[in-house]
Amino acid sequence: MTDETNNSEHNHGNIQNINIRDEMKSCYLDYAMSVIVGRALPDVRDGLKPVHRRSLFAMHSLGNYHNKPYLKSARVVGDVIGKYHPHGDSAVYNTIVRLAQDFSMRYPLVDGQGNFGSIDGDSAAAMRYTEIRMKRMAEELLRDLDKETVDWQPNYDDSLKEPKVLPTKIPNLLINGSSGIAVGMATNIPPHNLSEVMKALIALTDNRALTINELMEFIPGPDFPTAGAIHGTEGIRSAFHTGKGVIQIRAKMDVETHGKSQDRERIVITELPYQVNKAKLIEKIAELVNGKTLEGISDIRDESSREGIRVAIDLKKGEIATVIINKLYKMTPLQSSFGIIFLSIVNGSPKVLNLKEQLECFIDHRREVVIRRTVFELKKAKEKAHILEGLKVAVENIDAIVEMIKKSEGPAEAKAKLMSGYSLSEIQAQAILDMRLQRLTGLERDKIIADYEAIMNEIARLEAILNSEDLIRGIIKTEFEEVLEKYGDERRTEIVAKADEIQLEDLVKEEETIVTITHKGYIKRMAIDTYKAQKRGGKGVKGAVNDDDFFTNIFTANTHDTMYFFTSRGQVFSKKVYNVPEGTRTSKGRNIANLIQIPGGDKINEIICVPKDADFSKLYLIFATKQGLVKRTSLEDYKNIKQSGLIAIKLQDGDSIANVRISDGTKDVLLCASTGKIIRFDENDARPMGRVSQGVKGINIDDNETIVGMELIDDNVEILSVTENGYGKRTISSEYRKQTRGGKGILAMRLTEKNGDIIQIKPVTDKDDLMIITNKGQVIRTKIAGISLMGRTTQGVRIINLKGDEKVVAVEKMMESDSDDDDSADE
Repeated sequence: MTDETNNSEHNHGNIQNINIRDEMKSCYLDYAMSVIVGRALPDVRDGLKPVHRRSLFAMHSLGNYHNKPYLKSARVVGDVIGKYHPHGDSAVYNTIVRLAQDFSMRYPLVDGQGNFGSIDGDSAAAMRYTEIRMKRMAEELLRDLDKETVDWQPNYDDSLKEPKVLPTKIPNLLINGSSGIAVGMATNIPPHNLSEVMKALIALTDNRALTINELMEFIPGPDFPTAGAIHGTEGIRSAFHTGKGVIQIRAKMDVETHGKSQDRERIVITELPYQVNKAKLIEKIAELVNGKTLEGISDIRDESSREGIRVAIDLKKGEIATVIINKLYKMTPLQSSFGIIFLSIVNGSPKVLNLKEQLECFIDHRREVVIRRTVFELKKAKEKAHILEGLKVAVENIDAIVEMIKKSEGPAEAKAKLMSGYSLSEIQAQAILDMRLQRLTGLERDKIIADYEAIMNEIARLEAILNSEDLIRGIIKTEFEEVLEKYGDERRTEIVAKADEIQLEDLVKEEETIVTITHKGYIKRMAIDTYKAQKRGGKGVKGAVNDDDFFTNIFTANTHDTMYFFTSRGQVFSKKVYNVPEGTRTSKGRNIANLIQIPGGDKINEIICVPKDADFSKLYLIFATKQGLVKRTSLEDYKNIKQSGLIAIKLQDGDSIANVRISDGTKDVLLCASTGKIIRFDENDARPMGRVSQGVKGINIDDNETIVGMELIDDNVEILSVTENGYGKRTISSEYRKQTRGGKGILAMRLTEKNGDIIQIKPVTDKDDLMIITNKGQVIRTKIAGISLMGRTTQGVRIINLKGDEKVVAVEKMMESDSDDDDSADE
């Protein structure tokens, strides 16, 4: 009992009180540094993590060089994990596989034979099936390793030695990059072009005062194995100056035409952003197409081969390739961000470096390697010179020495006599005893003298190097030039203007076009010469596909203009003209609901175009409603319209938008009712109001009347009036006297059963053309000059022949036709 108590007291006496917080902090920091230094981050000098370094060293130890037979991957992996890296074999094999992939490494270090995976994400074959050997360039990382150029450390079980760093002649950290996640930090270094990096190193070796901007003249940016294009230099400059930055990488896409008449376009992807999985990319595009998020694509095919990447994307007829390309960049990994962090191990600690600091670290590493190599070679040269000095003594006294050796009882006595008789060291005496008899010939004796003189010259050269920084710098520079000559290649990745500065308008050809919308809501754009001009009274041209649909809106616009879609319920949406799919005269077009998110039960009542260079702060939108209200609001209030639309005007129950026009504040408003009443007043009579206001009364109309048109005019304008039965006339605007807003108005046109109600008014000139659309889908384009100029109270002349119950539903002023008059109908 007493013994147990004493033992217990003795044991308790060895227990120390430790703060658990301090202990956990200490252990965690030890673990973190172990991961940071020993696993996850590359060394700034050779650009390798321990597993990469050990893999290459194991191949070096096996003699697995580029000019020797391949070895089984499993053999190399076994040596790595058995001798140097006591971790999982799959981790080591995956490391070796990546070193062999030309789509992962800008300059692969392993030459693989067999299946080493693909850019589609396919895994490599098992290590027992593949074979490897070092690439020629990889041997440059291990050059002079046996000349005490680097420090060594014990392996994990202290049975072997391994290098702490490789004496590389290649700036591997920059040319191949690195990525890794440590504890609380990460690195992501992109690959660069070897030729550019070597030229920068040569320049910096000559002049250490070079700035980062001057170094960027040699290294403009990263260079990826999969090529592609870097958009913008801001991220590159940030990374090179601060060690951190973000760059945008885009795929390379070409546009081809195909089809019987070469009227369809095809997008061909030939280069991908770095680390983008091609198979998953194609899958992503297919998902977007099937989900109708990305429209206009009819087919996707992977036509890649050994010759390179080729993904073909066929577009539907009328689609603009540049528009689809822009959407692909926005919605898929065809445009990817790459976050650069130049974090590496410097003097045993993690540090973020700028471009110059990384280059300086490599130059300093090469300086140390050159000095240590020179010291090693000097030591070996002096050892050789020491032996040659002894041999020189021997050949000079050959007869006496031979006689001395013959009279000695044994080697030990002979060695002692040589050392005492000729003041030789033990090494020299042993070298004399080890000499072959053939070296006693006259030629061999001369060779010993010549070797001695040569080695003394070599010693002088090596000592001169160690005593001269200029000579050391010259050697470093010469070796850089040799690497450049041997391994330099052309840049693959293009660096272009900043992605944010490249607008879609820059990719779309600027041209005039016709945009049409049908009664059922189908929209399309067509070439401006789709409809040939005809003389007044022509039969017209078929302009819609279905007999039960017809055009309700038609206008001309530049492809770079912005379209504003105003719905009957007072909402507004916007789209660029080039977003409208291109069609033919008889094609149906695309439902407008696929372009903009129109609420159910609503429809488009008005479309206007705003030029891309318009000054929004000096322009107004003037609204007219079917019930005769007008509202004037600054265009600035409609500058930023979301995809879901914006409230354009607050409408009374039962009211809807009739027309919307853009004004500069200097015009008169002309409002026309269906019964032929018209009023003219100064637009400034309607003061500017907020976007969600409902406006003020423009004209006093009865319940059976509606507003059919609103235009902005002055006294020198001709006003065209068109009726539902195909009659029309031109009238000088001065005949419509100016009145006070809100009055009854005056007669605009004498209406009868013959000509019917007015359906539209337009300001025109005799140089304009007129497009007239009927409810049967007929379209006629005629010269305005062919329509008579008449007084305000006349009923007009026939401008289109109608059949049966056919009625005019819309008219639009067109630009002057470039074609000749044509009496024939184009059916």
